[in-house]
Amino acid sequence: MAVELKGIIPALVTPFNADGEINEKLFRAHTRFILSKNVHGVCLGGSTGEGFTFSPDELRRVTAATLEEVNGKVPVVAGIIANSTREVIERANALKGLGVAALQVTPTYYVFDYGEEAMFQYFKRIWEETGIPLVIYNVIPWNLLSADLVIRMLEEIPGVIGIKQSQGNISRAAELVIRAPKGKSILAAIDDLLYPCFMMGAQGTLAASPTAAPGPCVALWDAVKAGDHALAQKIHDKLVIFWHLMGHENLPALVKYCLELQGGEVGLPRHPMPVASEAQKAKIRPALEALLEFDPQLAKAA
Repeated sequence: MAVELKGIIPALVTPFNADGEINEKLFRAHTRFILSKNVHGVCLGGSTGEGFTFSPDELRRVTAATLEEVNGKVPVVAGIIANSTREVIERANALKGLGVAALQVTPTYYVFDYGEEAMFQYFKRIWEETGIPLVIYNVIPWNLLSADLVIRMLEEIPGVIGIKQSQGNISRAAELVIRAPKGKSILAAIDDLLYPCFMMGAQGTLAASPTAAPGPCVALWDAVKAGDHALAQKIHDKLVIFWHLMGHENLPALVKYCLELQGGEVGLPRHPMPVASEAQKAKIRPALEALLEFDPQLAKAA
């Protein structure tokens, strides 16, 4: 039986050294830090984790380390970003026996859009050949899956347990929430609009903002669930300002900078991605510090 994905699911970063090798010790410490914020799941190897640069062996290594650190506390989702059915299945097979809750899989991301039927058959075949539950990662701007196609996959492919709705505006997420079959998870990845996404019924979020500021994002989720909309609105206002200062071109590096400000050592991005510039840091730091006022753990320590 597939696990239910809900709540705050941060997309873990991957620490690299100057030679581009994964620093497993730092990765494990980062995973423990994220877990300490009472999140509801974790995802490795996504966009924020620079999973698009992983080899199959690296994906297995990082997945195994994540599962060991999590030790059954929350579901673990493994990201696969690839350009062919064969490559996705190869990477999924590298994870056999580890026990991930689901795979987060993008549509193909090179410049071609093969059409809706091809994308349906792509996800169908991945499920049939791997048997691992799938979360569709709807993030590729030139291969954006329509709401009709997503609903068809949720209805007709038993192993598709949900979707991470990233690209597109909030109306796409709203439509999916309304139309999705019962028991399927709509996970919002519209980082600056998590509050309205939660309010309209999204089961949670799997995104980068909960990685950069896990404490406030968990506090936002808890506030919505408790009906404390005054608090939720305050967190939302700070989150919007913060996220609008985060650049897209080197987002994983900026998320790493945010984690460093919270005491974490998370290594470098993988070359050629640039590290956070001094100009980026100067903009991000005050906005993040304002948002972190809503981290319950930091508030107790103050």
